[in-house]
Amino acid sequence: MESFEPKKLALIRVLQILEKHSDCEHPMKHDKIVELLESEYGLILERKALGRNISLLCEAGYDIQTTKKGSYLAERTFENSELRLLIDGVLSSGYITAKHSKDLIERLCAQSNRYFRPRVKNIYSVNDWNKTENVSVFYTIEIVDEAIERGRQVRFEYNKYGADKKLHRTSKQTLSPYQMILHNQRYYLMGYNEKWQEMRYYRMDRITNIVILDEPSTPLRSIKGFESGIDYKRFSSALPYMFADEPQAIEFIADGWAIDQIVDWFGKDIRIEERQDGRFWVRLKASVNAMEYWAMQYMNAVEILSPKELRERIQKNVQVANEKYKE
Repeated sequence: MESFEPKKLALIRVLQILEKHSDCEHPMKHDKIVELLESEYGLILERKALGRNISLLCEAGYDIQTTKKGSYLAERTFENSELRLLIDGVLSSGYITAKHSKDLIERLCAQSNRYFRPRVKNIYSVNDWNKTENVSVFYTIEIVDEAIERGRQVRFEYNKYGADKKLHRTSKQTLSPYQMILHNQRYYLMGYNEKWQEMRYYRMDRITNIVILDEPSTPLRSIKGFESGIDYKRFSSALPYMFADEPQAIEFIADGWAIDQIVDWFGKDIRIEERQDGRFWVRLKASVNAMEYWAMQYMNAVEILSPKELRERIQKNVQVANEKYKE
């Protein structure tokens, strides 16, 4: 068979064959590699030349192991377990459309060999997940990234779902963007709202028609509460939901079974003391607005003590709910 590729490509093709067809459980006989070189690429290579190519790849830093059963690529950029984690992350990300999710998963699968794909059963369930319909989310990410790099403000339309289950524009926003943050499985844009003069957080999958403005961004460290920059620990503990109000000291009583959930939500930088009745005093700092939602979620296990304003909000919410559920 006449070669349809120059032999100087043989080194690359040998590596590609090992990447696609081999691992420690599937070493390849050199005769098989020679056969695939000819059938897939039209390259005719002698066994001795193949051995030299494998040696060159090893010298270049590729971990290729050769045993009596054959040769295989022993180390890759990602382990299969790491690829599974990344694929699960893509599947569960509601801010990525179904089409983009499928494309990303296909590319992730391509990082392993042909034996990996059949093992990833949930790869085919992408359409079963709750995915955004905003196809511009990746474009939005690119624009925001450029604006942050250039220190420029952005303007965009912000949308919410209506009863027709479609996104509808609710407002136009002008923002000094500082960071994109993944929090509670949602992707947020953190920035200073130039109209309301306060830090706010916007769902990335709710943003459309974003443009970069000529106006420079408001310096982050000039904003009250951000003189030392962004406190990333705050997002994992003080903001169980993305509200921008300043964290306050909060005290509540919790049932024992809820302690696991409390630590999960707020981290370990909290005070927990056991009471004589078997319940626990909990003291922490968090957004009052966020805690209102959180406390309602765990109202059967949590009693807010302070601040007074938050306790009164919970009382009012309970009264309203009680009226709704009266027979």
